[in-house]
Amino acid sequence: MGVYLAGVGLAIAASAAGYQSMAPTGQWYGESFCGLARNSNKVALTYDDGPNDPYTLRLIELLARQDLKATFFMIGDYVRQRPEIAREVLKAGHTIGNHTFSHPLLIFKSTAEIRKQLTDCQRAIEDVLGISATLFRPPFGGRRPEVFRIARELELQPVMWSVTGYDWNAESADEIERKVTRQMRGGDVILLHDGGHLAMGTDRSKTIIATERILDRYKQGRKFVTIPQMMEDKNG
Repeated sequence: MGVYLAGVGLAIAASAAGYQSMAPTGQWYGESFCGLARNSNKVALTYDDGPNDPYTLRLIELLARQDLKATFFMIGDYVRQRPEIAREVLKAGHTIGNHTFSHPLLIFKSTAEIRKQLTDCQRAIEDVLGISATLFRPPFGGRRPEVFRIARELELQPVMWSVTGYDWNAESADEIERKVTRQMRGGDVILLHDGGHLAMGTDRSKTIIATERILDRYKQGRKFVTIPQMMEDKNG
């Protein structure tokens, strides 16, 4: 019986560890920023997997019409492929974060490869934009202790999310909007995508439509900010 219970305990622990390696708000493997308390009226829109031609530019045009800023976690390889788009995002006043160089699932990568992915992305951002990213988001949200440790050694603050529109495989803008609004509570970091890690040119038109609807729904009662602006509240 003792052996059986020990086995059950190990299975539960392994399951919990696996969950924490992917759960956006999990903190087992290092502290990450996921948003503010629910009584906050601030919301941070974040977009992963860009820059992406042509949807990143369409998205920043939409945000410009609303006079709002967002946070873009960029893939280093795409920054090198489309430097002019990355520059337009920065020029528009948005925050740019590190999303690795080629978007691997870091859980299964060696310590050396994790470091290379982050440093290569940093170098791409620095070479193209002349700035150093200060924020990092792991692809797929996957991490183990080494991932956030290395990020902090590189002076990168890990950022996850509290709300997602699951827009990478959504069938419609309605579906994205519905999934976001069901999760909104307050102080949220919203995960959406302006690109796709498999190829440049991934269709994100539904995300742009959903973004406009989310802004129309919430802009009267919520304040849309960048991740650094939201962090000021937590640290203040």
